[in-house]
Amino acid sequence: MNDVTEILGENFASEVLNARTPVLVDFYAPWCGPCKMLAPILDGLAAEFARTAKIVKVNVDEEPDLAYRFRVTSVPTLKLFYKGEVVETFVGLVSARTLKTRLKEVAATSAPAEPEPQACFT
Repeated sequence: MNDVTEILGENFASEVLNARTPVLVDFYAPWCGPCKMLAPILDGLAAEFARTAKIVKVNVDEEPDLAYRFRVTSVPTLKLFYKGEVVETFVGLVSARTLKTRLKEVAATSAPAEPEPQACFT
């Protein structure tokens, strides 16, 4: 199942910049061989991190303004956003282990703190 959603410029702000959780954006092109190799890795990560992060993709051929805005000069380029800011950039084919490690780190900082236990007296 493909859990990676393709987004457009018109919903980039709502899906990425205003997201409450970390968002990994895959800037790709349909003709790009390494992008095709990366797709199943991202699908697996999207399923694994479904509760703590979001993974989306942007077709740079259809959204050149977004590619320009975020200085994407080659594909695949992955940008990890948190609180509307880019916190990490990966260029080229990246291992699942590398992405998983970084997603875990950023997702851990965005997780709500455990509430302090409250004493209950009856």
